[in-house]
Amino acid sequence: MALFEFDGKAPRIDASAYVHPSAVVIGDVTIGARCYIGPHASLRGDFGAIVVGEGSNVQDGCVLHVGIGETCVLGANSHVGHGAIVHGATLEPDTMIGMNAVVMDRAIIGARTIVAACAFVKTGFGVPPGVLLAGVPGRIVRRLSDAEIDAKANGTRIYQKLAEDCLRTMKPLSG
Repeated sequence: MALFEFDGKAPRIDASAYVHPSAVVIGDVTIGARCYIGPHASLRGDFGAIVVGEGSNVQDGCVLHVGIGETCVLGANSHVGHGAIVHGATLEPDTMIGMNAVVMDRAIIGARTIVAACAFVKTGFGVPPGVLLAGVPGRIVRRLSDAEIDAKANGTRIYQKLAEDCLRTMKPLSG
């Protein structure tokens, strides 16, 4: 993995987290226990801090960044799908951001909420817990069912297991 200190701040990564070798982690970034950070993810804690809570996953090609002096927080068991951007937002625990969605500065995504693929969450938008948000701009579509919340939690558990498996079994091949 590409780890970089910036302005005297170095990333802090729990030993039980997996960060793919092609991921880039810069500056004031904290990655908690049992997290999975996928290939080509970029976590830039140069202008402010990024905190990835325990059990969260940031999948392939995601970007996490912040404005000056701000903090981007992924609560425990957050799930950020392929290609998504989270810029200076707060994800409360057990949220899911769909593939290629964008969540902007100071947005707050409530616990157990799902942001649909390709949705756009505007700056400062507050999303209540347990809902589905979709569209451009994002709007609340409906409450999530218990089955949908359980399915999301299961998907997050699969990525927690993937982090363990990658730490244990992934090895580069020379070619």
